[in-house]
Amino acid sequence: MVLEPNNVARHAHLEKSGRVRGGPGESGCLGSSARYTFRAVPTHFAEAVIRKVSRRLIPFLFLLYIFAYLDRINIGFAALSMNRELGLTATMFGAANTIFYVGYFLFEIPSNLMLARYGARIWIPRIMITWGIASTATLLATSPTSLYLVRLFVGIAEAGFVPGILLYLTYWFPQSHRARANAVFMVAQPVTIAFGAAISGLILQAGDGLLGMSGWRWLFLIEGLPSIFLGIVAAFYLTSRPKDATWLSDEEKAALERNLAGGEMAPTRRSSWRELVGRNVILLSLAYFGLTMTLNTNATWTPQIVREALAGQSLTLVGVAVAVPALLTAIAMPLWSAHSDRSNERSWHIVLPMALAAAGWLVVALAGVPAARLADLVAVSIGAFAAMAVFWTVPPLVLSAAARPAGIALVSSCGILASATSPLLVGMLRDRTDSFAASLIFVVVVLTTAAALVLLVPARVSAASRVQAA
Repeated sequence: MVLEPNNVARHAHLEKSGRVRGGPGESGCLGSSARYTFRAVPTHFAEAVIRKVSRRLIPFLFLLYIFAYLDRINIGFAALSMNRELGLTATMFGAANTIFYVGYFLFEIPSNLMLARYGARIWIPRIMITWGIASTATLLATSPTSLYLVRLFVGIAEAGFVPGILLYLTYWFPQSHRARANAVFMVAQPVTIAFGAAISGLILQAGDGLLGMSGWRWLFLIEGLPSIFLGIVAAFYLTSRPKDATWLSDEEKAALERNLAGGEMAPTRRSSWRELVGRNVILLSLAYFGLTMTLNTNATWTPQIVREALAGQSLTLVGVAVAVPALLTAIAMPLWSAHSDRSNERSWHIVLPMALAAAGWLVVALAGVPAARLADLVAVSIGAFAAMAVFWTVPPLVLSAAARPAGIALVSSCGILASATSPLLVGMLRDRTDSFAASLIFVVVVLTTAAALVLLVPARVSAASRVQAA
């Protein structure tokens, strides 16, 4: 028996009072031994609680992610002058990015397990303070070797931040609202690219020579210190779980917990570790590898692609041009994710934007007209980021609550692996061909394959979540 919205009262909430039979991907299927009761939860009250949670958490998490992402990608802007001073080729610059992601990859799953154990209030501040210190220390690099070393420490320090926040959001938002919550949080990426591009270009130009330091050194100093401060604030502001929230009443906590329970997949007898090697997790991991290769290429190489298209123009103008696709993406992401929630559909809301991004890369790679290349960077940015926001609603659909911390970290780690390999591959192809065309065509092939893999995952929104969303 599959529970559909028309089988229950519109404002009823499903509560489990017996054993449920099922496994990953079987949410909404009731075993013969399951018993359910229904408790009335007025929709307007449940929605009010979720809005209250959103107002409390999302703006602050958004701010944290802005500086996390800025500290990750500002090396792409610094490269506009740093590469020449440190004697970096495109391959060497790619290697510096790869080393960052190697450190991130190795420590990501352990970091997410620590967050599940110690709570966001302790672990997220730890991540932020240590990465802020390490990122600021990049200004001390004097050679390729010292740059490699400090970027390794930045990766180790930041490991687990994004999957940790994605896990944290599952503690506060039911499946029916998760795409919107993910999108508002993740829109920090294009927003960061937008304002980071403009500000970074200005710092590079205005700070060059100030107090005897190069502009790129000022860049790491000015953009790294806020993360340390925000990490201290996070230790006092974040609440690990709804039951610990002093800013929610007992009634609000109960309503939120019931909504969260209603969207969970059925318990499974399989061990958490066996879920991690299941078909769906493997497919999601491979798909995210391909999607992240595009996201990383966009974040790492777009400043240099734009500079190539705007040869002879100032760094400030290059920064503004890089900001345009990101600003349009910041508008499109929440709209697309909200449509995914309203339509209760995930797969095509991931695949169609991925196809848009692939088409955009092809034009950027092959077009000889600078205006066409710049315009299609918009398609790349919107497509990749819109797909990513909806993508992260799928792992909770195919993972039990027990397997979720390690499962989300595993999928994310495959993205980190893509981020570790793609800068080096793109840089090597760029050096050998003296053009970005071959690199970007390679990215298109990987992204197209990833889109096909997404369609093989049964990303079904649970019946209980559909009731909540109705």
